[in-house]
Amino acid sequence: MGMLRKIKTAPLEDRMQQELAARRKAAESDPFGFAAFDHASAEMGGYSDYSYWGSTLRAFFQNRVAVMLLAVLLILLVFTIIQPLLPYQYPANMIINHPTTGVQMSNIPPAATTVKAVAPAGTRLIVTPWEDDQWMAVSNVLTTIKARTEFTVVEYGDAYCRVELDGQTGYVKNDFSTKLKLPENPAEVPYSSRSNFPIQLYTAPDDYTNNGAPLFASRDALRAEGDGAVTTQECALRILPGKAPFLFGTNNLGQDLWALVWRGTRTSLFIGFTVAVIEALIGIVIGVLWGYIRSLDRLLTAVYNVVDNIPTTIVLILIAYIMRPGVRTLIFAMCLTGWVGMARFIRNQIIIIRDRDYNLASRCLGTNTTRIILRNLLPYLVSVIMLRMALAVPGAIGSEVFITYIGLGLPVSIPSLGNLINAGRKLISTSQSYQLVFPTIVLSIITISFYMIGNAFADAADPKNHV
Repeated sequence: MGMLRKIKTAPLEDRMQQELAARRKAAESDPFGFAAFDHASAEMGGYSDYSYWGSTLRAFFQNRVAVMLLAVLLILLVFTIIQPLLPYQYPANMIINHPTTGVQMSNIPPAATTVKAVAPAGTRLIVTPWEDDQWMAVSNVLTTIKARTEFTVVEYGDAYCRVELDGQTGYVKNDFSTKLKLPENPAEVPYSSRSNFPIQLYTAPDDYTNNGAPLFASRDALRAEGDGAVTTQECALRILPGKAPFLFGTNNLGQDLWALVWRGTRTSLFIGFTVAVIEALIGIVIGVLWGYIRSLDRLLTAVYNVVDNIPTTIVLILIAYIMRPGVRTLIFAMCLTGWVGMARFIRNQIIIIRDRDYNLASRCLGTNTTRIILRNLLPYLVSVIMLRMALAVPGAIGSEVFITYIGLGLPVSIPSLGNLINAGRKLISTSQSYQLVFPTIVLSIITISFYMIGNAFADAADPKNHV
């Protein structure tokens, strides 16, 4: 910045030196004459290129961390808008059921693909009735062997054993869950065995199902053979007939958590921005009137004492309990007392500067109150206003999370970060803890970004940091 300032002021200093040299020469020729006044020369000492907002933006963009977080925040905001328009996206509130079984696709862990397994060429698969031109519902389950049913083991394996039952040959899992009855030397085959539980008889030593439900394969990779099909090449088997993955997994209702997180982020950011703007408008108006117009000081101080002495949490709970749960209710409840902090800051700052010389001179010259407030007072308060607004957004989102946490927030039909975090916290010690991790990460990014950007912009807006 110093180098840039030197480059800008170098021509100005040269001109001033030339003007001083000309005046010195004139004074030597007529030492007792009057010095001529030149308006253009008099303006040379002023920094006419100064712009408050230009200098503020230059100071802000020198903070690399704040600029990086601003870029991250803008990308996040844009993505929440365009996400539903991207390909392979599920609707946020859609409950996804398995097409053939009708069972909800609940608690599926995060994955970047819908591929559950890959069957090598020549694998025999059983076709489940399913009408589709592109996909076929398949599995490699020949039948389900009832508990305590005798069958013959013809080949022993650590993971799977090849068995015969009623003229059918296939494979069964050899693990603790099946509890196969084994002889002293299982490698000596054949021998008779049975399981204490119902077990699946597979066509191959692998499980090509999704927890027993059929998987889906492209018709191009299959060849019909009898009542089933055989893979003609290495074939990807998918949990659903499509390529839309569950990047964040699914919840216990079978909803896509990826879509829920971004829909919830849009809802929470809308609440945060709306609350921040309304609080700023009310707080600025009341704070300016409170600090500048002396006759209103006692009245507005009494109003402030009444509102400030009511705990904000109590107000949020009462409003959310009395009114119908929804976005408008939350915004109204937060704005009812949220303006108090902004008004107090504005009032205190205006009391400090309202009687300074330039304000007294403006009043003596007959300048109206509105112009004094807009031109003399508010420019000094930009940093405070921007900081308070930046912190109001994550503050409003945090309040929404808290209200939802105690059961008085938005209904579950309206996705929000509060709803998602409230649902995910119950699963923190289970394998479905990802349902808490992803919305919490998004909330953390928003909170940290607004805090850092607000502080950086407040510092940049301070005239003492300008050149």
